[in-house]
Amino acid sequence: MPSNHEKVGTHKPEWLKVRLHNDPRYAEVADIVRRHDLHTICASGRCPNISTCWSRGTATFMIGGDTCTRACRFCATLSASRPAPLDGNEPLKIARSVKLMELRHAVITSVDRDDLADGGAEHWAETVRAVRELNPETTIELLIPDFSGDSSLLEVVLAAGADIVGHNLETVSRLTPVVRDRRASYETSLNVLRRIAAFGVECGESALAKSALMVGLGERSDEVLRALDDLAAAGVRRMTVGQYLQPTARHYPVAEYVRPEVFEFYKSAAVERGITYVESGPLVRSSYMADRLAPKMRRPLHTLTTRKG
Repeated sequence: MPSNHEKVGTHKPEWLKVRLHNDPRYAEVADIVRRHDLHTICASGRCPNISTCWSRGTATFMIGGDTCTRACRFCATLSASRPAPLDGNEPLKIARSVKLMELRHAVITSVDRDDLADGGAEHWAETVRAVRELNPETTIELLIPDFSGDSSLLEVVLAAGADIVGHNLETVSRLTPVVRDRRASYETSLNVLRRIAAFGVECGESALAKSALMVGLGERSDEVLRALDDLAAAGVRRMTVGQYLQPTARHYPVAEYVRPEVFEFYKSAAVERGITYVESGPLVRSSYMADRLAPKMRRPLHTLTTRKG
């Protein structure tokens, strides 16, 4: 394995500096978002890859509100035990936004909603169905919470028929209790991914499950390789690996800046383990180049929603 990391100092290393793209497609999408007051996590999350993704006709939406019931130490999302009620019109709003932006690939994520009896599962399903109805040629990718490990709630979301369903493992087993909310666990996340992968196999899609890891939190390389083993064994066939960057001084500190060649090593290691589609690099985020990891051609909805007896 390459050796390897850059100490955290006053300035970020050169490989973490963002190069903006002067692409007419990006400018067009940005103008639509501004004029119609559309909400994307790309903009609100200040993603460093916003110009790259929008230029490719890909964007990420966040549903369920802007306040999470969990408080992971790496995440800048607002947190409260009782967020605002769900917006019943949101599924149609998202669908119309996807159509207005003429997206080829739409990524939908959400906050955790532990305050709701179903964790927001039916809201998720309604959103997928609405996006599909108005945008039949757009591939749909979900980045879902763990629904507290309740497989029946997960089934509600899976049955809606997205093309890719992701759930992020986030970090290695040792760091999970200190980085993620106490209600999240390494094994619960793996169980969620196992069920997503199994559902995909039942429906004839062996690469349905996707996940992501952040590095630079203080993990060892052997722990990352063990996490890759666990993800591959769970049936994950699509994933991203990216550098953790501390949102504010109150959040979990960056332990190190991982060099680009180490990301290449992790990518090769993931592919060797059977994780076929991998994006790995310092600026990579969960939905980075999401269209490149998406199916080449969207299959009819019934191939995902018709279960084998």
